[in-house]
Amino acid sequence: MSELSVDHLLGIKYLDKKDIALIFETADHFKEVINRSIKKVPTLRDTTIANIFFENSTRTRLSFELAEKRLSADVVNFSASQSSVKKGETLIDTVNNILSMKVDMVVMRHPNPGAGIFLSKHVDASIINAGDGAHEHPTQALLDSYSIREKLGDIRGKNVVIVGDILHSRVALSNIFALKLQGANVKVCGPKTLIPKHIESLGVKVETNLRKALEWCDVANMLRVQNERMDISYFPSTREYTQQFGVNKQLLNSLDKQIVIMHPGPINRGVEITSDVADSDQSIILEQVENGVAIRMAVMYLLAAKK
Repeated sequence: MSELSVDHLLGIKYLDKKDIALIFETADHFKEVINRSIKKVPTLRDTTIANIFFENSTRTRLSFELAEKRLSADVVNFSASQSSVKKGETLIDTVNNILSMKVDMVVMRHPNPGAGIFLSKHVDASIINAGDGAHEHPTQALLDSYSIREKLGDIRGKNVVIVGDILHSRVALSNIFALKLQGANVKVCGPKTLIPKHIESLGVKVETNLRKALEWCDVANMLRVQNERMDISYFPSTREYTQQFGVNKQLLNSLDKQIVIMHPGPINRGVEITSDVADSDQSIILEQVENGVAIRMAVMYLLAAKK
Protein backbone atom coordinates (compact mmCIF):
# COMPACT_ATOMS: atom_id res chain seq x y z
CA MET A 1 0.00 0.00 0.00
CA SER A 2 1.59 3.26 -1.06
CA GLU A 3 1.16 6.21 1.28
CA LEU A 4 1.11 10.00 1.15
CA SER A 5 4.45 11.80 1.28
CA VAL A 6 3.02 14.30 3.81
CA ASP A 7 1.61 14.00 7.35
CA HIS A 8 -0.79 16.94 6.92
CA LEU A 9 -2.72 18.46 4.03
CA LEU A 10 -1.64 22.08 4.38
CA GLY A 11 -1.53 23.04 0.72
CA ILE A 12 -1.19 21.58 -2.77
CA LYS A 13 2.31 23.03 -3.00
CA TYR A 14 3.53 20.39 -0.51
CA LEU A 15 2.17 17.46 -2.55
CA ASP A 16 3.77 15.63 -5.45
CA LYS A 17 2.17 13.98 -8.46
CA LYS A 18 2.09 10.57 -6.80
CA ASP A 19 0.18 11.99 -3.82
CA ILE A 20 -2.51 13.37 -6.12
CA ALA A 21 -2.77 10.08 -8.02
CA LEU A 22 -3.11 8.17 -4.73
CA ILE A 23 -5.80 10.54 -3.41
CA PHE A 24 -7.76 10.15 -6.69
CA GLU A 25 -7.45 6.36 -6.68
CA THR A 26 -8.68 6.27 -3.06
CA ALA A 27 -11.52 8.69 -3.89
CA ASP A 28 -12.63 6.37 -6.73
CA HIS A 29 -13.12 3.66 -4.13
CA PHE A 30 -15.03 5.97 -1.75
CA LYS A 31 -17.19 7.31 -4.54
CA GLU A 32 -18.44 3.80 -5.06
CA VAL A 33 -19.14 3.56 -1.29
CA ILE A 34 -21.23 6.76 -1.16
CA ASN A 35 -23.36 5.53 -4.05
CA ARG A 36 -24.32 2.33 -2.24
CA SER A 37 -27.52 1.98 -0.25
CA ILE A 38 -25.47 1.70 2.96
CA LYS A 39 -23.09 4.61 2.67
CA LYS A 40 -20.99 4.09 5.81
CA VAL A 41 -17.71 2.26 6.25
CA PRO A 42 -16.13 1.60 9.66
CA THR A 43 -12.72 2.82 8.46
CA LEU A 44 -12.15 5.62 11.03
CA ARG A 45 -14.28 4.20 13.82
CA ASP A 46 -11.73 5.01 16.57
CA THR A 47 -10.63 8.35 15.16
CA THR A 48 -11.76 11.70 16.59
CA ILE A 49 -11.82 14.61 14.17
CA ALA A 50 -12.32 18.25 15.20
CA ASN A 51 -13.73 20.70 12.68
CA ILE A 52 -12.54 24.17 13.67
CA PHE A 53 -13.93 26.98 11.56
CA PHE A 54 -12.72 30.49 12.40
CA GLU A 55 -14.58 31.69 9.29
CA ASN A 56 -18.06 30.76 8.15
CA SER A 57 -18.28 28.14 5.46
CA THR A 58 -21.44 26.15 5.23
CA ARG A 59 -20.55 24.08 2.16
CA THR A 60 -17.01 23.08 3.03
CA ARG A 61 -17.94 22.29 6.62
CA LEU A 62 -20.94 20.17 5.61
CA SER A 63 -18.86 18.31 3.04
CA PHE A 64 -16.19 17.48 5.65
CA GLU A 65 -18.82 16.48 8.23
CA LEU A 66 -20.52 14.19 5.76
CA ALA A 67 -17.18 12.63 4.79
CA GLU A 68 -16.32 12.09 8.48
CA LYS A 69 -19.68 10.45 9.20
CA ARG A 70 -19.37 8.20 6.14
CA LEU A 71 -16.04 7.01 7.58
CA SER A 72 -17.64 6.44 11.04
CA ALA A 73 -15.31 8.92 12.77
CA ASP A 74 -16.23 10.71 16.00
CA VAL A 75 -16.76 14.38 15.17
CA VAL A 76 -16.31 17.47 17.34
CA ASN A 77 -17.56 20.71 15.76
CA PHE A 78 -16.02 23.94 16.91
CA SER A 79 -17.34 27.11 15.33
CA ALA A 80 -14.92 29.76 16.46
CA SER A 81 -16.91 32.70 15.18
CA GLN A 82 -19.44 32.15 17.98
CA SER A 83 -17.05 30.98 20.67
CA SER A 84 -14.34 32.22 22.99
CA VAL A 85 -12.16 33.44 20.11
CA LYS A 86 -14.49 36.42 20.13
CA LYS A 87 -13.33 36.98 23.71
CA GLY A 88 -9.70 37.11 22.59
CA GLU A 89 -8.64 33.48 23.01
CA THR A 90 -5.62 32.74 20.83
CA LEU A 91 -5.24 30.00 18.27
CA ILE A 92 -2.83 28.15 20.54
CA ASP A 93 -5.29 28.24 23.50
CA THR A 94 -8.02 26.91 21.27
CA VAL A 95 -5.71 24.18 20.08
CA ASN A 96 -4.67 23.17 23.58
CA ASN A 97 -8.31 22.88 24.58
CA ILE A 98 -8.99 20.72 21.57
CA LEU A 99 -5.95 18.55 22.23
CA SER A 100 -7.13 17.91 25.77
CA MET A 101 -10.11 16.24 24.09
CA LYS A 102 -7.63 13.75 22.52
CA VAL A 103 -8.34 14.66 18.92
CA ASP A 104 -6.54 12.73 16.14
CA MET A 105 -7.24 15.06 13.26
CA VAL A 106 -8.11 18.73 12.88
CA VAL A 107 -9.91 20.27 9.89
CA MET A 108 -9.36 24.01 10.12
CA ARG A 109 -10.43 27.10 8.24
CA HIS A 110 -8.78 30.32 9.36
CA PRO A 111 -8.60 33.89 8.00
CA ASN A 112 -4.80 34.04 8.42
CA PRO A 113 -2.58 32.51 5.75
CA GLY A 114 -0.30 29.89 7.28
CA ALA A 115 -2.53 29.14 10.29
CA GLY A 116 -2.51 25.43 9.44
CA ILE A 117 1.28 25.34 9.24
CA PHE A 118 1.51 27.05 12.64
CA LEU A 119 -0.91 24.49 14.05
CA SER A 120 0.95 21.51 12.59
CA LYS A 121 4.12 22.58 14.44
CA HIS A 122 2.35 22.75 17.81
CA VAL A 123 0.07 19.76 17.88
CA ASP A 124 0.38 16.06 17.38
CA ALA A 125 -2.82 15.71 15.32
CA SER A 126 -2.98 15.55 11.50
CA ILE A 127 -4.04 18.94 10.13
CA ILE A 128 -6.22 19.45 7.07
CA ASN A 129 -6.34 23.01 5.79
CA ALA A 130 -9.94 23.84 4.84
CA GLY A 131 -8.88 27.30 3.65
CA ASP A 132 -6.42 29.78 5.12
CA GLY A 133 -7.06 33.40 4.18
CA ALA A 134 -6.52 34.06 0.49
CA HIS A 135 -3.74 31.45 0.51
CA GLU A 136 -4.77 27.83 -0.17
CA HIS A 137 -7.82 25.57 -0.15
CA PRO A 138 -6.31 22.20 -1.07
CA THR A 139 -9.35 19.90 -0.89
CA GLN A 140 -11.28 22.21 -3.23
CA ALA A 141 -8.47 22.07 -5.81
CA LEU A 142 -8.30 18.28 -5.48
CA LEU A 143 -12.04 17.86 -6.01
CA ASP A 144 -11.91 20.29 -8.96
CA SER A 145 -9.11 18.32 -10.66
CA TYR A 146 -10.83 15.04 -9.83
CA SER A 147 -14.04 16.33 -11.44
CA ILE A 148 -12.17 17.39 -14.61
CA ARG A 149 -10.48 13.97 -14.78
CA GLU A 150 -13.86 12.26 -14.40
CA LYS A 151 -15.40 14.36 -17.18
CA LEU A 152 -12.50 14.55 -19.67
CA GLY A 153 -10.47 11.43 -18.85
CA ASP A 154 -7.14 13.11 -18.16
CA ILE A 155 -5.87 16.49 -17.05
CA ARG A 156 -2.54 16.45 -18.84
CA GLY A 157 -2.56 18.82 -21.84
CA LYS A 158 -6.02 20.22 -21.09
CA ASN A 159 -6.60 23.99 -21.26
CA VAL A 160 -8.16 25.36 -18.07
CA VAL A 161 -9.10 28.99 -17.49
CA ILE A 162 -9.87 30.31 -14.01
CA VAL A 163 -12.16 33.34 -14.30
CA GLY A 164 -12.94 36.01 -11.73
CA ASP A 165 -11.50 37.25 -8.48
CA ILE A 166 -8.04 35.65 -8.61
CA LEU A 167 -6.56 38.13 -6.13
CA HIS A 168 -8.65 37.09 -3.11
CA SER A 169 -9.09 33.45 -4.05
CA ARG A 170 -7.44 30.55 -2.26
CA VAL A 171 -9.30 28.29 -4.67
CA ALA A 172 -7.46 29.86 -7.62
CA LEU A 173 -4.02 29.43 -6.05
CA SER A 174 -4.57 25.80 -5.02
CA ASN A 175 -6.06 25.04 -8.44
CA ILE A 176 -3.08 26.56 -10.24
CA PHE A 177 -0.67 24.39 -8.20
CA ALA A 178 -2.76 21.22 -8.73
CA LEU A 179 -3.38 21.73 -12.45
CA LYS A 180 0.24 22.63 -13.25
CA LEU A 181 1.45 19.59 -11.29
CA GLN A 182 -0.75 17.37 -13.46
CA GLY A 183 0.40 18.92 -16.73
CA ALA A 184 -2.54 21.17 -17.63
CA ASN A 185 -2.18 24.56 -19.36
CA VAL A 186 -3.63 27.29 -17.17
CA LYS A 187 -4.79 30.83 -17.84
CA VAL A 188 -6.44 33.31 -15.49
CA CYS A 189 -9.00 35.84 -16.64
CA GLY A 190 -10.62 38.77 -14.85
CA PRO A 191 -10.38 42.52 -14.28
CA LYS A 192 -6.72 43.63 -14.10
CA THR A 193 -7.35 44.89 -10.55
CA LEU A 194 -8.29 41.34 -9.46
CA ILE A 195 -5.24 39.59 -10.93
CA PRO A 196 -2.17 39.38 -8.65
CA LYS A 197 0.91 41.15 -10.00
CA HIS A 198 3.30 38.21 -10.14
CA ILE A 199 0.83 35.49 -11.12
CA GLU A 200 2.79 34.64 -14.30
CA SER A 201 5.70 33.44 -12.16
CA LEU A 202 3.46 30.44 -11.31
CA GLY A 203 3.52 29.43 -14.98
CA VAL A 204 0.07 30.74 -15.88
CA LYS A 205 -0.88 33.23 -18.59
CA VAL A 206 -3.17 36.19 -18.10
CA GLU A 207 -6.04 36.79 -20.54
CA THR A 208 -8.19 39.87 -19.97
CA ASN A 209 -10.66 39.10 -22.77
CA LEU A 210 -13.24 36.55 -21.60
CA ARG A 211 -14.31 35.49 -25.08
CA LYS A 212 -10.73 34.71 -26.11
CA ALA A 213 -10.23 32.77 -22.87
CA LEU A 214 -13.35 30.67 -23.51
CA GLU A 215 -12.37 30.00 -27.13
CA TRP A 216 -9.01 28.71 -25.89
CA CYS A 217 -10.14 26.55 -22.98
CA ASP A 218 -11.56 23.06 -22.45
CA VAL A 219 -12.69 23.95 -18.94
CA ALA A 220 -13.74 27.27 -17.38
CA ASN A 221 -13.66 27.44 -13.58
CA MET A 222 -15.85 30.42 -12.65
CA LEU A 223 -15.06 32.06 -9.30
CA ARG A 224 -17.33 34.43 -7.46
CA VAL A 225 -16.27 37.95 -6.57
CA GLN A 226 -15.38 37.88 -2.87
CA ASN A 227 -16.99 41.09 -1.75
CA GLU A 228 -16.44 40.17 1.90
CA ARG A 229 -12.65 40.30 1.40
CA MET A 230 -12.67 43.70 -0.29
CA ASP A 231 -12.05 46.87 1.60
CA ILE A 232 -11.90 48.96 -1.58
CA SER A 233 -13.75 48.82 -4.89
CA TYR A 234 -11.84 46.80 -7.50
CA PHE A 235 -14.24 47.46 -10.39
CA PRO A 236 -16.95 50.05 -11.07
CA SER A 237 -20.09 47.96 -10.58
CA THR A 238 -21.43 44.42 -10.45
CA ARG A 239 -23.32 45.12 -13.65
CA GLU A 240 -20.15 46.10 -15.48
CA TYR A 241 -18.31 43.07 -14.09
CA THR A 242 -21.08 40.78 -15.39
CA GLN A 243 -21.00 42.42 -18.83
CA GLN A 244 -17.26 41.80 -19.16
CA PHE A 245 -16.65 38.60 -17.21
CA GLY A 246 -20.01 36.89 -16.73
CA VAL A 247 -20.89 33.78 -18.72
CA ASN A 248 -24.41 33.41 -20.09
CA LYS A 249 -25.95 30.73 -22.31
CA GLN A 250 -25.82 32.93 -25.39
CA LEU A 251 -22.05 33.33 -25.02
CA LEU A 252 -21.58 29.58 -24.41
CA ASN A 253 -23.68 28.67 -27.44
CA SER A 254 -21.75 31.06 -29.65
CA LEU A 255 -18.46 29.18 -29.07
CA ASP A 256 -17.52 26.65 -31.72
CA LYS A 257 -17.12 23.84 -29.14
CA GLN A 258 -18.58 22.55 -25.89
CA ILE A 259 -16.59 23.62 -22.86
CA VAL A 260 -16.98 22.35 -19.30
CA ILE A 261 -18.21 24.87 -16.71
CA MET A 262 -17.20 24.57 -13.05
CA HIS A 263 -17.82 26.68 -9.97
CA PRO A 264 -16.57 26.13 -6.41
CA GLY A 265 -19.75 27.70 -4.98
CA PRO A 266 -21.56 29.53 -3.58
CA ILE A 267 -22.75 30.89 -6.92
CA ASN A 268 -23.79 34.50 -7.35
CA ARG A 269 -26.36 33.60 -10.01
CA GLY A 270 -26.59 36.28 -12.65
CA VAL A 271 -23.16 37.72 -11.78
CA GLU A 272 -20.35 35.33 -12.79
CA ILE A 273 -22.72 32.83 -14.41
CA THR A 274 -26.42 32.86 -15.23
CA SER A 275 -28.79 30.17 -13.94
CA ASP A 276 -29.18 28.59 -17.38
CA VAL A 277 -25.39 28.08 -17.49
CA ALA A 278 -25.17 26.75 -13.92
CA ASP A 279 -27.96 24.25 -14.62
CA SER A 280 -26.90 23.31 -18.16
CA ASP A 281 -25.48 19.96 -19.26
CA GLN A 282 -22.08 21.63 -19.72
CA SER A 283 -21.92 22.40 -16.00
CA ILE A 284 -20.36 19.88 -13.58
CA ILE A 285 -21.15 21.93 -10.47
CA LEU A 286 -23.29 19.22 -8.82
CA GLU A 287 -20.65 16.57 -9.62
CA GLN A 288 -18.09 18.77 -7.86
CA VAL A 289 -20.23 18.70 -4.70
CA GLU A 290 -20.53 14.90 -4.75
CA ASN A 291 -16.84 14.47 -5.55
CA GLY A 292 -15.98 16.78 -2.66
CA VAL A 293 -17.23 14.20 -0.16
CA ALA A 294 -15.26 11.35 -1.82
CA ILE A 295 -12.07 13.43 -2.01
CA ARG A 296 -12.33 14.48 1.65
CA MET A 297 -12.96 10.87 2.69
CA ALA A 298 -9.84 9.86 0.75
CA VAL A 299 -7.66 12.57 2.32
CA MET A 300 -8.78 11.74 5.87
CA TYR A 301 -8.39 8.02 5.30
CA LEU A 302 -4.86 8.41 3.89
CA LEU A 303 -3.73 10.78 6.66
CA ALA A 304 -5.14 8.48 9.35
CA ALA A 305 -3.23 5.58 7.78
CA LYS A 306 0.03 7.45 8.44
CA LYS A 307 -0.52 7.67 12.19
